[in-house]
Amino acid sequence: MIAVSNIELHFSGRVMFGGISFLINDNDKIGLTGRNGAGKSTLLKVLKGLQPIDGGNIMYPKGTIIGYLPQELHSQSSLSVMDETKKAFELVTQYNDEKEKIMHEMETRTDYESDDYMELINRLGEVEHQIELHGGYGIDEQTERVLKGLGFDPADFEKEMKTLSGGWQMRVELAKILLAKPDLVLLDEPTNHLDIESVLWLEKFLKEYPGAIIMVSHDRSFLDNITTRTIEVVNGDIDDYNAPYTKYIELRKERREQQINAKKNQEREIAQIERNIDRFRAKASKATFAQSLIKKLDKMDIIEVEEENMSAMNLRFPHAQASGKTVVEAKHISKSFGDKHVITDQSFQIERGEKIAFVGKNGMGKTTLTRILVDGLEHEGTFTLGYNVTVGYYAQHAADSMDVNDTVLEVVDRVATGDMRTKLRDMLGAFLFKGDDVFKKVKVLSGGEKGRLALCKMILEPRNFLVLDEPTNHLDIMSKEILKSALNQFEGTIIIVSHDRDFLHGLTNKTYEFTKDGIKQHLGDINEFLEKKQVEDMRMLAKKDEVKKPEPAKANKQEVKSNNDSKEKEKEIKKLKADLEKCEKRIAELEGQIADLDQKLQDPKQFQELTTKPDFYKGYDNLKKELDMEMTKWEKLSEAL
Repeated sequence: MIAVSNIELHFSGRVMFGGISFLINDNDKIGLTGRNGAGKSTLLKVLKGLQPIDGGNIMYPKGTIIGYLPQELHSQSSLSVMDETKKAFELVTQYNDEKEKIMHEMETRTDYESDDYMELINRLGEVEHQIELHGGYGIDEQTERVLKGLGFDPADFEKEMKTLSGGWQMRVELAKILLAKPDLVLLDEPTNHLDIESVLWLEKFLKEYPGAIIMVSHDRSFLDNITTRTIEVVNGDIDDYNAPYTKYIELRKERREQQINAKKNQEREIAQIERNIDRFRAKASKATFAQSLIKKLDKMDIIEVEEENMSAMNLRFPHAQASGKTVVEAKHISKSFGDKHVITDQSFQIERGEKIAFVGKNGMGKTTLTRILVDGLEHEGTFTLGYNVTVGYYAQHAADSMDVNDTVLEVVDRVATGDMRTKLRDMLGAFLFKGDDVFKKVKVLSGGEKGRLALCKMILEPRNFLVLDEPTNHLDIMSKEILKSALNQFEGTIIIVSHDRDFLHGLTNKTYEFTKDGIKQHLGDINEFLEKKQVEDMRMLAKKDEVKKPEPAKANKQEVKSNNDSKEKEKEIKKLKADLEKCEKRIAELEGQIADLDQKLQDPKQFQELTTKPDFYKGYDNLKKELDMEMTKWEKLSEAL
């Protein structure tokens, strides 16, 4: 358990954290939410120890290991992907080195009955236990499994880190964290650089992860499927909800209504006190009473309710002339980069009003095809745009066409027409440009800010065919909902490249799946596509790809099992089932004991009593270690069964 106590942090006179406190239990799966700029990423840095604080403290159990994934990473490492990822096992490597030294010493000594020799044997046993505990056996297999799950092909394993894009470097860093198995995993937007299959794989992995996780994510489905607790950072404080994101939204709405009512009551009380002060201040006999009312007013804690900007929720695209029935007709499209064939002989037709999702692993040609359709990227084959088609294109580099000396407000003001000119500040607010942010020049914006500005600008321009490449990467959940609502009302044709299931759900009516065998079309939205593929995570997809045809029987002996073999197998199955039942019973006992202790630790009085006992932490850790061992045993028994 990690205890965060009265954390204070100030930036340029602004209160980022005004004394926040909360507990992180061993298996907590926490979603960290709040407005853009509320301090979510900063809180992760504080927990990791990367951001100094002005007050308060964080109490970690001895030996706590913390893994941290930032939003951006740029590595210049010359190591291969495989070697860089294996750095996750540095502790295991140290134990392996020590094991080799011990074994070498044991081989060269002859004092087999001495105390020193017995100490070597004992130490060897401890070291081997630590290697097993930290997953030190089968390092290559573990590393390969995680890298494949995150979208790497075996051909990528020997590539140098510095040759990879920032997104792929982030995947390696994420792989290192997952393999190191820290006690606490801190993830800042982990899905931003992942394709949908890798997101599904990661989701399954994190759901089963035995340690604590705190994540910042704007993927509602990802949060709902992993987290069981939500902490909202708001007005320098936190609100802690024992619920996943969607349930938290409902609870937050109820809580906010209560806060609004409480604030109204407080405002009425303040107004009454102020009237009494004005009445009695001039009367000598009531002056003392008036002073007491003033003191009461000064001591009152003012209830704050976070403002919600709902003004942009009805955002609509400007009207554009309708296109012809056929929007795009492509015949035998192919594209290669050197020896790599990205798209091979693809033909398709897109009709007016279709809303299409492009999904599939990264590197399968999704962005390449959008660039062929929009930018006319050099290719083989032909494609034509239909009658009266006007294209609006969004990608991260779409911001390159903006004048770097324009302010944010000037960029959108140049393209806005009609009533939209009066709503520009609201629109920019919906895309996370608040207050004086609208006066920033384009040249000082970050990559994410430029992307959001390009998206806002595109919405203001009348177009009947939109091509959006990862439009949600730098948006918070409310901004995504605003964009999704606008796209749902859009009367034209849409192509969306995205890994965000919640964003795509109910928005698209056709799915193009990009695979190594080409592009496959599926009717229905993203959830229907996943159901048809019978996919809930990347692991199931990988299994489908890796299924091998059964080898033909070589002899009758291999086809027919003897009765004796069958009886032996029945005995073995019976024993495995009995062992598994015994193991499950012990796991339930251990989880109950740990849960009981966790509950007691949340009570300050019992926390003080328990933690002052000399052997408490040792006993507490032993329970968790035994639980880990029993879980490992359960996995092996289940696999054998």
